[in-house]
Amino acid sequence: MKQIEIFEITSPCIGVCQSGAKGFCIGCYRSREERLHWINLEQDVQSKIIKACAVRKKRANALRKNKKSPTDDSNQLGFLDDSFTQKK
Repeated sequence: MKQIEIFEITSPCIGVCQSGAKGFCIGCYRSREERLHWINLEQDVQSKIIKACAVRKKRANALRKNKKSPTDDSNQLGFLDDSFTQKK
């Protein structure tokens, strides 16, 4: 038996609408097909997509967090560091 949703599930779109490297929107984390057919999908399918988007977002944030940012200067030497002032 299907669970009936009392409230309409709204689109998770936040208006960014750009595809990332894996083809998912970088704003809402839906695939192209999921975005294209959203209004025609049943509510239980929409609910599953929203849960999948949450997992995708969590993974993307974890990957982003694990990569070092270009502005991360933790490996750069300062003027007063011993290895900088020593001649090789």
